[in-house]
Amino acid sequence: MSSIPKRPAIEELSANVLNTRFENFDQKTLENNKNRIIDVVGCLIGGANARGNQALVELVKEWGGKEEASILIHGGKVPALHAAMVNSIMARSFDFEALSPLVEGKSIPAHISGTTIMTALTLGEVKGIDGKELFTAIMVGDDMASRVLAASGYDFTLGWDCTGTVNAIGATAIAGRLLGLNEKQLRNAFGIVLNQLGGSFQSIWDGATDFKLPQGMSARNGIFAAQLAKAGWTGPEDPLLSKFGYYHLYTEGCIHPDILTKDLGKKYYADATIKPYPCCRGSHGVIECALAIVSKHDINTDDIEEVILYASQYGLDNFLGQSFKIGDFPHACACFNYQYAVANTLIRKGVRPEHYSEESIRNPDINTLIKKVRLALLENAATPLTNRVTVKMKDGQEFSEFTNSPKGDSVKNPMMKEEIIAKFWANVDFSKTVTKKNAEKLLGLLEKLEGLDNVNKIVGLLVI
Repeated sequence: MSSIPKRPAIEELSANVLNTRFENFDQKTLENNKNRIIDVVGCLIGGANARGNQALVELVKEWGGKEEASILIHGGKVPALHAAMVNSIMARSFDFEALSPLVEGKSIPAHISGTTIMTALTLGEVKGIDGKELFTAIMVGDDMASRVLAASGYDFTLGWDCTGTVNAIGATAIAGRLLGLNEKQLRNAFGIVLNQLGGSFQSIWDGATDFKLPQGMSARNGIFAAQLAKAGWTGPEDPLLSKFGYYHLYTEGCIHPDILTKDLGKKYYADATIKPYPCCRGSHGVIECALAIVSKHDINTDDIEEVILYASQYGLDNFLGQSFKIGDFPHACACFNYQYAVANTLIRKGVRPEHYSEESIRNPDINTLIKKVRLALLENAATPLTNRVTVKMKDGQEFSEFTNSPKGDSVKNPMMKEEIIAKFWANVDFSKTVTKKNAEKLLGLLEKLEGLDNVNKIVGLLVI
């Protein structure tokens, strides 16, 4: 008796993107991902006017073109792929949105949701889809991106920023579904987007404005790839596993190929960590330690002799461990730096978006304390988020705190529902763009997404 040959993974993945239905999702998946959507929409609001975004909005409007989809918050309609790009970049602007899918029990470094949710919302406006289809489109895109990333055993020390690689694959899945592609067209779209992948971590190392660009380019490129495929263009037959496919070009290989299709259509992976603080997740451990110290002890930071920040070798070797300096884009310089994270927390006793304004970053007290922060290796650190902070005072007192799972850890220390809602409101209050009345309506629609008849009701509340 002959066995039926197994279909290539790209074929199974494409079929799952198009055949998934809202009814595939259990209640836990539904609730977890409502929270994630609320989180990303809140981060879009909070990041709308971050430095550089107004210039981008003006540039895209100058390009003109078919008025298909809204630039959220700022208003104005432009071609869908351009709107999706801008909307995704705004969501990433404070590095605050959901991240890191949990696949087979392992948390994978990624920032997928800012691309996928904004791609689906943008195209959803064009197509006038309902809440169930919005949710489903987001989930199939997230699942595709998460599986492709996890199968590689991703390590960002290779230099590729996965927001510019797997995010584009996830966006292509969403666009292919919402634009009505068939399986063959969708496989071509994945091949077409292979030629548009990119994104370098050097932007983060250098504290450059364009650290947030790959996330938006992925949204744009995914839509463009789907549009070309629908118009009849073809791409590589197997963009993942072929000789010069994704795994050959952008990774050290497909180390866990079973992840691509295991429980496909039964389990849907997506970003699982929701951040409590608007900065790189890698610095959240030191922030928690510093918060614990200032909450327990009445410290005058002028009386600090030295701060020792203990981190893993992995953390020290990457951008977080660089000596703090203020470059042309201060926000990114501070957002991805251990020393700023701990000094800001000790002085301001909290971490909020306004702490990443240029005025806050250049504050003389902050920069004086930063000079007292010494980085040290934490031996046998269990994870890159394992940290210790020790504060030594001039009078000889010493305070020290340790963490192995800072707030947001999807398994050990997740954000609770009320904390996620509070974060949403903190972004609304900071942004001062969406009115409280509209934000309340928006939150209500997102909480009952499965009952929404048209996503344009969401979009209408997000255009001022």
